[in-house]
Amino acid sequence: MNYQELAKKIIETIGGEKNISGLTHCATRLRFNLKDEGKAQTDVLKNTEGVMGVVSKGGQYQVIIGSDVGSVYKEILKESPSLDEQQIESTEKDDRRAASKIIDTITGIFTPILPAITAAGMLKAVLSLLVVFNAIDKTGQTYIIIDFMADSAFYFLPILLAASSAQKFKTNMYLAMMVGGILLHPNFVGMVNAIKEAGEGGIHLFGMPISAVTYGSSVIPIILSVWFMSYVEPIADRVSPKVIKFFSKPLITIAIVGTVSLVIIGPIGYLISDGISNGIKALESFSPWLVPTIIGAFTPLFVATGTHYGLVPIGINNRMTTGYDTVIYPGMLASNLGQGAASLAVGLKSKDSAIKQMAASAGLTGLFGITEPALYGVNLRFKTPLYAAMIGGGLGGLFMGIGRVKNFTGGSPGLLTLPSYIGDDTLRHLYLACIGAAISITVSFVISYILYKEPTVKATQNVVNDSAVNEATVENILDVANPVKGEIVPLALVEDGMFSEEILGKGFAVKPIEGTVYAPFSGMVTAIFDSKHAIGLTSDSGVELLIHIGIDTVQLNGVGYEYFVEKGRKIRTGDKLIEFDLDKIAEKGYNIITPVVVTNSADFGDIITLTKALSEPGEQVMKVIR
Repeated sequence: MNYQELAKKIIETIGGEKNISGLTHCATRLRFNLKDEGKAQTDVLKNTEGVMGVVSKGGQYQVIIGSDVGSVYKEILKESPSLDEQQIESTEKDDRRAASKIIDTITGIFTPILPAITAAGMLKAVLSLLVVFNAIDKTGQTYIIIDFMADSAFYFLPILLAASSAQKFKTNMYLAMMVGGILLHPNFVGMVNAIKEAGEGGIHLFGMPISAVTYGSSVIPIILSVWFMSYVEPIADRVSPKVIKFFSKPLITIAIVGTVSLVIIGPIGYLISDGISNGIKALESFSPWLVPTIIGAFTPLFVATGTHYGLVPIGINNRMTTGYDTVIYPGMLASNLGQGAASLAVGLKSKDSAIKQMAASAGLTGLFGITEPALYGVNLRFKTPLYAAMIGGGLGGLFMGIGRVKNFTGGSPGLLTLPSYIGDDTLRHLYLACIGAAISITVSFVISYILYKEPTVKATQNVVNDSAVNEATVENILDVANPVKGEIVPLALVEDGMFSEEILGKGFAVKPIEGTVYAPFSGMVTAIFDSKHAIGLTSDSGVELLIHIGIDTVQLNGVGYEYFVEKGRKIRTGDKLIEFDLDKIAEKGYNIITPVVVTNSADFGDIITLTKALSEPGEQVMKVIR
């Protein structure tokens, strides 16, 4: 490969040096920040020799090179010396479409608070059970205490959302939580209640009217307020004299944001939230079965595109404003169970041990609410299970829509969250949810089992599975051992398109539980990196392997990693290659899942991998076949 020519070609194809606002690289790809991504000739670049793929993700235009990325990067710097890695801000520019930005923002805000909401909801479910079975008296102190324990997360939801919103909008978390406290303060709530009881008068701040509404259990007002604060705080920082900035900056920020939130943003957010709730009620009155049916049928496609994150806050808003949700979570329950059942049917019918193991494991996970393994590993891969899941999910959603099944607490829709349908001091909604779940599971399983056909197995794989393998064939098979102790999962579960879509090559991933990487075969170390988060190996038979510890961990700059080998060193199976600090990397917020990829997969006839809940280093988990 001529690195200089490739570097020139890449710069030319992405719109020239003037279109580049920043550049860095990791173990396999160049990460560009482009001023105008529309100028990049992506199709031309994908077909350029030396380029393995192109991914646009998180505001970065990523050109996948492979283990030679360091050499190409150096040549690009020679062509454009101003592109210095130290000058890059990974968040400098975000070129994603508005819809992608909104979905990412919603996900970042609501995901951190889900455990608190789930815990509160499950407490309410337990409380309803105790009342239904006459275990406690609704007028007793035990009921009152458990009730306010459960209500705490809902009542103080604006403060929880303030904290997560501040992290997403990159503003001061504690000032944001203070804004949430302003909206919830007992004195303000008392003033609102007094005005409502009197039926006249109003609340004013320096003559400015404040709406007589309360914001406990609200969603939108605090998010909009913190978003507004993310613009006010930098201005307060700039106008504050340095000698008094310590107190003038927060004073200016809170004075402005608190006032605007009470007078303008809060009432607008309340109207939006109330409008969504009323719209859902109107739709429910007109056609209660429609939305749960659509969500039950099409959630797999929403998940595949990431748009399902936009539905979760609607369900939360429904529960905050009315106490229950009848459209989002019931439909998602039907969909998730349908996907799990469809995958289980493949696991039962398949004769291929690798497919059987993967489909069965992914199916069980799907039934408990985590559908990505079933969706990416089985349903999308074989297509017919996807169709079965959509049919079963749609019918289950239809039933729950007709029955107006109410979800009271949320959680990850699956069998474990069926108690979230206990409420209104009755078990009616739980019974109907169970019937809807049974419909989804049964229909999806049966259709998937009938439609699924075993994929054509290559002759080479048949030879591997045959007990009478001859010596000539064995020489063309390389057994690759697990390099890290942990759970072996499909690459489809890696939250990075370069790995999950097998752009870089085929292989598997490990969810490590110990921080040591061992050599998976005998060969040579062919690539090491300054960030120490990855290593490239080549076996004696020519298999090129990349072990990539974590996702986006190049940004740690080697912190938490230590090499025990050098480039060009001969290795034998089981040699220690890298040590890494699991806790330190996790504390920094990085996903530690470790892809193990054959980067020259095209040179081989087949690559077979297995999944396993717990695999020790040295255990054979992949076969690479000529």
